[in-house]
Amino acid sequence: GVLRVEDMNELFDLARAFATQPLPAGNRVAIVTNAGGPAIIATDAIEQYGLAMARFTKETLDSLRENLPAEGNIYNPVDILGDANDDRYRFALEKVLQDENVDSVLVLVCPTASTEPEKTAHTIIEMRKKNPKKPILAVYMGGRDLAAGADILTKNGIPNFTFPEPAVKAIDGLVRYSSFQKTVHAEKVALTGIEREIVKSTFYDVLKDKRVVLLGHETSKVAEAYGIPVSPVRLATSEDEAAAIAEEIGYPVVLKISSPKITHKTDVGGVEVGLQDSAAVKRAYRNIMERVQRYMPDAPIYGVEAQKMVGEGVETIIGITRDVQFGPLVVFGLGGIYVNLFEDVSFRLASALDSREAVEEMIAETKAYSLLKGYRGKKPADMDALIDAILRTARLALDFPEITEMDINPLRVHTKGASALDVKITIEPVS
Repeated sequence: GVLRVEDMNELFDLARAFATQPLPAGNRVAIVTNAGGPAIIATDAIEQYGLAMARFTKETLDSLRENLPAEGNIYNPVDILGDANDDRYRFALEKVLQDENVDSVLVLVCPTASTEPEKTAHTIIEMRKKNPKKPILAVYMGGRDLAAGADILTKNGIPNFTFPEPAVKAIDGLVRYSSFQKTVHAEKVALTGIEREIVKSTFYDVLKDKRVVLLGHETSKVAEAYGIPVSPVRLATSEDEAAAIAEEIGYPVVLKISSPKITHKTDVGGVEVGLQDSAAVKRAYRNIMERVQRYMPDAPIYGVEAQKMVGEGVETIIGITRDVQFGPLVVFGLGGIYVNLFEDVSFRLASALDSREAVEEMIAETKAYSLLKGYRGKKPADMDALIDAILRTARLALDFPEITEMDINPLRVHTKGASALDVKITIEPVS
């Protein structure tokens, strides 16, 4: 893996961190500080770089509460106050490093009348030896006042920084490389239940019809063939057939006009939602056909597509686009109405998405990740179903170079399972 840096300072900061520190197990960072201001700066940087503030276990919090001054802060960042001596640093570091929810530790030391920079430097070195699997980086912010302690750290393999931001950036570099290593060595997923011939036949029929954009029932067939969870779409050419399909797939259903010339179906009255029985379906079929023929009398109409409506969930988008040089790319992010609002997406080469770890890393780069994990008391969404859908979309992109563009928006991820509600696919002939 290659980590891009912005300048020579960052290059040497990263080189020093990689040369002296282990790769962290995750992105959870703990801060121990004797000053609140620098800790806030470090916390902001952690959020900026997509790292996470570690959440301590109850055991750690109870111990910190019992042994640190009440005026300080036992939560992350741990503020041991300006009158902290080396003993207080030693205790806080030992407890934080023992916490299973902590992957890396950042130690902030500011000069006060009580600061013992050299003794604290030796304490940090000792803690590093006792905890060889967790990176420890230091920020000695006192210039000449703390120079002797900073020298001790440097000579003993502890990266020391003048300010918090570059230290956090170095931790971010360690985390990103660690994540890449896990992805490279992750177990490759063997996908089952894929029916390539169905997709091949569908694409052949579309191109034979001199079209490049698939209709709803065709995209549904493609998704189903690759095991991508889709709320099935069925084409009806009469109101009786629409009612029969609705009985088969279950209520409530939505009906949509099927025409290669109509992209925005609601604009021409081509959509009816929340249909609860056979009579409502038949009536909706007639209304849709009448409205569309009135608004767009020249548009070819294949019929009306029926789709079962599904329950609530986190709305995401999975897409395929094709780069001339690199081939198929997969995109993931928040879907539905949030696509253009937040523009919160992550890209990967389809060929790189061959393991669960690779997909979860991609998901974790987006704001959708917090919602999927269960935000503000909501139940977590089915991450396994989402990961499987992305893996299968990537395989589809690799198997069929005919696909120039594909959007699953939204893929609604429920507490159990997921449902693709709208799938758009554009293809082109390949030699």
